[in-house]
Amino acid sequence: MDRMATNTVGVPRQQGRPRTRRDDEPEAAPRRLAWLLALTGAAGVLASWVITLDKFLLLEDPDFKPACSLNPVVSCGSVMQSDQAAAFGFPNPMLGLVAYGVVVCVGAGLLAGARYRGWFWLGLNAGTLFGVGFCSWLMTQSLYEINALCLWCCLAWVATLLMFWAVTAHNARTGALPLPGPVRGFLTEFGWAPPALHIGVIAMLVLTRWWDFWTG
Repeated sequence: MDRMATNTVGVPRQQGRPRTRRDDEPEAAPRRLAWLLALTGAAGVLASWVITLDKFLLLEDPDFKPACSLNPVVSCGSVMQSDQAAAFGFPNPMLGLVAYGVVVCVGAGLLAGARYRGWFWLGLNAGTLFGVGFCSWLMTQSLYEINALCLWCCLAWVATLLMFWAVTAHNARTGALPLPGPVRGFLTEFGWAPPALHIGVIAMLVLTRWWDFWTG
């Protein structure tokens, strides 16, 4: 059968052959990474949205009790009313709505077939690194200064850690992130290990911080 076809203007075109990638064309990201970015970004948007709504309700009524204020430890209201909840002069979740929304768009673009260049991935890596640093500061403030936990904040923390390590592992695999060979190999083969360890450390800190409360 003739593999040549004619288009609408009568010019022959080749069919049946897959499109080949040019040497200067970015490599396609794994679909699992695209889904992870889309889902973790969506989780962050959800957490930021709920906290923002509750913050507005608290401003209207100081006696309002958020649904996630369950006990003296899991007390979202205490966290929302703290100075740390507006680290940049405005409620932190408003920053999250923008930042996590960007991650959702990146994940959706990848699912649609977009291919981003190395500088873009490095920028995303830097952004998620900032997010991890900010979440780590908020976590220490929550545990040791505010003395309360916000469940929606915890969801945002976990989502940020997952997206950071996923992007770091991808950049290590593609060579966009210049890392020593052993580190690059570890992140490529065992990309699940760093986020699992990171989240495990946070869980252990939360457990030990209120050990008497959890076991009482």
